[in-house]
Order: sequence, then C-alpha cells, then structure tokens
Amino acid sequence: MPTRPARRTAAVALGLASALVLAACGNPSDGAATGAAATGSAAARANTGPDQKRITTPTVDSIAAEVPEAIRRRGTLEIVNSPGSAGPLTFYATDNKTVIGVETDLAHLVAGVLGLEPRVHPASWENMFVGLDSGKYDVGIGNITVTEERKDKYDFASYREDHLAFQAKKGSGLKVTGPEDVAGKRVAVSSGTNQEKLLVEWSEENVRAGRAPVDIKYFQHESDTYLALRSGRIDLHLGPNPTAAYRAATTGDTEVVGTYSGGGATLQGLIAATTKKDNGLVKALADALNEVIGNGTYAKVLKRWSLAGESVAKSEINPPGLPRTNK
Repeated sequence: MPTRPARRTAAVALGLASALVLAACGNPSDGAATGAAATGSAAARANTGPDQKRITTPTVDSIAAEVPEAIRRRGTLEIVNSPGSAGPLTFYATDNKTVIGVETDLAHLVAGVLGLEPRVHPASWENMFVGLDSGKYDVGIGNITVTEERKDKYDFASYREDHLAFQAKKGSGLKVTGPEDVAGKRVAVSSGTNQEKLLVEWSEENVRAGRAPVDIKYFQHESDTYLALRSGRIDLHLGPNPTAAYRAATTGDTEVVGTYSGGGATLQGLIAATTKKDNGLVKALADALNEVIGNGTYAKVLKRWSLAGESVAKSEINPPGLPRTNK
C-alpha cells in the first residue's frame, strides 16, 4: 500500500525531563502543555480513583444503526484492553480493580455514540488478540498500533498518534537518536508489539553496519522490567511514550532519553480501535470516533490525561500502517 509522509519526524526527547517539571508546575488551565511533556502534569491532576465521573456523549441514532444487528440486539459493546501498572493509557484505579485511563474513557465515548453499554474486559496483550479472533470481544481499544501485517486479520479505526519512548534509569547519561545508540545495549521490550518490531529492525541494522546487535530482553511483568532497570540489569526499556513520560514524572526513578514515531522514520504511527476483519463493525467505530472528535468530547478526554499532543484530526479506516519491513 502507499505510504503517507510522517506528520512528525522522529525526534529525540532532549530536555524532556525539564519540560515535564515545567508542565507539572504550570497552570492546568493554561493550555500550554501538550504531548509527552504534558503527560507528567496529568499525574498531579488526574483522578485515579474508581469513581471516574467520565466525560459522556449522547447516542447518534444514524451511527448506532451501522452496528451489526447481533451486537445491537445484545445491547453491549464488548471492549478489551490490557492494563498496565501506571497511567495514563489503561491501568487500575486506587481500588486495584476498576480499569481506568484514556483508552477506557475513549471506549466509553464510542459506546455512548453507538447507544451500547460499554463492558471493558482486561486481558494480557496476547489474549486481547486471541479474544478478538474468537469473537469473544467486539473491539480492542488498548494502544494497538496499525501495522500492515495486522491488517491481514483486523480492521482499524484510528484515534491517536503513536509515539514510542526509550526510558533509562534516572541520571543514566544515555541518549537515543538512532540504532547506533542501542548497539550492544540491554533493552527490554514487550513481545509481539510494534516496539519489538522496531527494536529488532534496529538490531539488524546495527549488525549490517558492523556494530553490536541489541541485547533484547523480555519480561512477563512490567514491575519486573522496572526492577531490572533500577538495578542496572538492563540499560533501557522501549515502550509507549505516554506511559514512559507519566512514570518519569510521577516516580522520579526513570527518564525518557529518546522518542520515535511508532511508524518508523517515514510514517507517523497510529493507534486504532481494532476489530476482527470484515465483521462489519469498523465503519460504526470510525464514525463514532469522528462524532466525538467533532463534538469536542474527544479533546476533553485527551486533555484530561494530558495527551492532546497525540490527537488526530480524523479517524481513518485502515490507514497506512507500520510496513512489514519498515525499511
């Protein structure tokens, strides 16, 4: 498929730590802080309790009518996501059982437009896709990046830009601008993710250039990853930028040392609502997302979690995704 120019070029997060401090100290209503730097300010403001008082939106009958009949009859939208241990994407509230975060808020908005009761199911990353494949879940709204390979099995309705971040132990002195900066480094990444694909390709590029490959590490739990980072058993962790920036601001034990588009150097990566291919739901999802983009509730949700810098102007069905080779 043809690709489109990146709306943002890959960039290094030079000075991000100081930007986070400034964002946290700024007036929450001044609107100056957006994107990764603004995520830190969410830590002090965001409601992380189980009573979320979510932003709501009314049903739009014409869009609700686009939902497949079996789902309309059921009256629920079965949503799957994969909670982490920290915000702002998908995580547990202070009661340790209620799933909250920007992804969950957006899922509720979509269900509202479609006139369906949102039922959010937490699952591991791998089991999100297993459940979508089997039809157990209608849609995954869980920081899933559009890739050309995934488009073989799934339909996508985009709703957020995808930015990745390299995190290191606070004061590491590391900076990541490209493959050469991770040559020989011990880097943790989650299996089966867009981040893993990027890291593997960078490692291969290093080998072709005569440099050391990346020493890629896998951990089952996020807590184990950060323990390894703090103890020095790994040098870096590559994951979603919002989570990385949020943690850096709230804990002070890590720092973001580089950011990169989830789509690679030539394509802006996109996060999308994900549904089983050809099940008839994707148009309703895209139209619902465009409705909340248009009525302003989408912007309010992203602002609530200080992710305005990752907003999109329009939801697209099956937009260009991360290439199969990303070369």
